[in-house]
Amino acid sequence: MTRAGSDPLDGLAVFERGWLSSNNVLIHAAPGEAGAWFVDTSHVNHAEQTLALLQRELAGRPLAGIANTHLHSDHCGGNALLQQHYGVPIAIPPGQRQAVQQWDAAALSYRSTGQRIERFDAGAALQPGEGLRAGGRDWELLPAPGHDPHMLMLFDRRHGVLLSADALWENGFGIVFPELQGEPGFDDLAQVLDLIAGLPVRLVVPGHGRPFDDVPAALARARRRLQGQRDDPARHARHAAKVLLKYHLMEEREQALPALLQWTAATPLLHEVWERFRPAGVHALRQWVEQLVRELAASGALKLEGDRVRDA
Repeated sequence: MTRAGSDPLDGLAVFERGWLSSNNVLIHAAPGEAGAWFVDTSHVNHAEQTLALLQRELAGRPLAGIANTHLHSDHCGGNALLQQHYGVPIAIPPGQRQAVQQWDAAALSYRSTGQRIERFDAGAALQPGEGLRAGGRDWELLPAPGHDPHMLMLFDRRHGVLLSADALWENGFGIVFPELQGEPGFDDLAQVLDLIAGLPVRLVVPGHGRPFDDVPAALARARRRLQGQRDDPARHARHAAKVLLKYHLMEEREQALPALLQWTAATPLLHEVWERFRPAGVHALRQWVEQLVRELAASGALKLEGDRVRDA
């Protein structure tokens, strides 16, 4: 919905999506601008829905471009369809343009996570320290590594609006993927949280969940969560493995357990997590995954019915 008046979202439309898909933000064009900008495009499974939401909100007005905060599959899965429909450029964070041009699925994480995506083309890079003029607003492009080393946030200082991607949600943040692969990530995320704390933020539009204005409380929750992960990296890794399984079932909706185990065996990131954080008393990846599936079913996140696993 587009807001009006003194609301910091005046001229913006926020599409809050389900957890398989990221939120989308449409920045309506101000007078004299070529068209609106669309930030993040959700998952490929929901690409048609994303297009329908965008068409309804634009109501025939032009789209000038698409910007991705990062290139995880839940944030750029609609890129291909929207690019085909509108023929607009897609701007992405720096450091991944060559991987997109060559469509290196390993470098882009899609192979390692076993996730769906459709190939798209990227034009310009969104350079940290530079700005994006859209909707009559000057959006600062802020580096936000931690969840993803290339991730960016967009900040409109005048109105105090932060598009935080997966660096800060109302109740947490995204998985710190580099830590799963033996790369630093927790310290990067801590620095990003400090950066957010130093900004005059009035409203956060996160990558997932509703917009919120109690930024100090969200930062406090995020810092507690981060400290817990630093204190127990194996717990963070176990949670990440569950998220990957849940995400896959959200993509598939349901799957036979043997097929799920076969997908697991072909997913490199799960192998890395298993090798780096192998729990005591569990002697095979398959055994560990079956244990995680049972735990997810016990918590209500999945349904296990015979040899069928369903998303809940």
